[in-house]
Amino acid sequence: MEYQQIIKAIKAADEAITSEDFDALMEFYADDAALVIKPGLIAKGKENIRKAFVAIADYFGHNLVVKQGEIQVIQGANTALVIMETILETVDSKGEQARTTRRATYVFREELDGKWLCVVDNSYGTDLLGVA
Repeated sequence: MEYQQIIKAIKAADEAITSEDFDALMEFYADDAALVIKPGLIAKGKENIRKAFVAIADYFGHNLVVKQGEIQVIQGANTALVIMETILETVDSKGEQARTTRRATYVFREELDGKWLCVVDNSYGTDLLGVA
C-alpha cells in the first residue's frame, strides 16, 4: 500500500482545520465517519463532524494549529490503522501559548475509487481508556 496518500490526506486535513476550511476538511471523511470530540462525546456523519469542528474553532478562539509528529500506518485489506502524534498549538485569551501532544488513532477505509477516507478520528487515542 502507498501510505503517502493517507499521510498527505492527514496533513491536508490538519491544514484545513488550522485555516478553518471546513469544506476542504469534509473531503477527508467518509459519509459514515465518527469523530471523538472529547471523551464521551462522538459526532457521527459529515454534517455533525462539520458542526463539531466549527464549535472546536470557536472554543479555541480561532487560533488552533494542528500538526503531525511521528506516524505509523498498519494496513489490513482495505482498512488502515494510523497511530500518530497529533500536536495542538493554541493561544488563550491572555495570549499564553500552549502545546499539547496526543497519541491519536485513526481508521481509514479505501473506497472503490482507490481514495482513502477517515472513518474513525480519535485524537485522544488510548487515553479514552478508563475515562468515564
